[in-house]
Amino acid sequence: MVATAIEVHGLEKSYRDLHVLRGVDFDVARGSIFALLGSNGAGKTTVIRILSTLLKTDAGTATVNGFDVATHAPDVRESISLTGQFAAVDEILTGRENLVLVARLRHLKDTGRIADELLERFALTDAGGRRVSNYSGGMRRRLDIAMSLIGSPPVIFLDEPTTGLDPEARIEVWRAIRELAAGGTTVLLTTQYLDEAEHLADRIAILHEGRIIVNGTLAELKKLLPPAKVEYVEKQPTLEDVFFAIVGGGK
Repeated sequence: MVATAIEVHGLEKSYRDLHVLRGVDFDVARGSIFALLGSNGAGKTTVIRILSTLLKTDAGTATVNGFDVATHAPDVRESISLTGQFAAVDEILTGRENLVLVARLRHLKDTGRIADELLERFALTDAGGRRVSNYSGGMRRRLDIAMSLIGSPPVIFLDEPTTGLDPEARIEVWRAIRELAAGGTTVLLTTQYLDEAEHLADRIAILHEGRIIVNGTLAELKKLLPPAKVEYVEKQPTLEDVFFAIVGGGK
């Protein structure tokens, strides 16, 4: 097994005169969380679509789990799971039925056991028999991620997984993502939220106007700024502190 789960070198993609990617380079270590941070239109989703074999690159190379995305696309697709910006769940079915359906589509045996184990892993056992139309946003997203894990893919792509979620739901999804990496899954996360990248990622790459302008750990990125001046300041609670003190829960 290679030490890196994802290797990207010189990716370029254009749509006529619109240059979306202008030579993107980064590597992702196995079992780590890598955040691709950038504003809307920076090219994050385009990178994900190329790595998941949904889009061909104009130039450059990319490998996922040791397989070239251009020449070994079927092997790449067997190695990954993709969770898009919106939860791809069937609202008519129950949570458990959604999981069983995906397990059957993947031709797995003992689909009921697989569904029950994932419901327990993502704290959805009590809601497993309810229709997904009655789920909260955080529950739907957790179910969506659980569905992505059926078949135990070594690499998972999460494209802006907390867009539109309330603060409590975001914390729920963050917890689920941390557990994925703790279990050995490689996670490539795209986000436009600075705090999300700061809380989750082992390494962060900032994508701006089609190029990676910086790539490193949070500590390394902080060193790019001048040293902080130490002053005594009475710390006031943040809005997040107030919110969770009132409603309960937390990080």
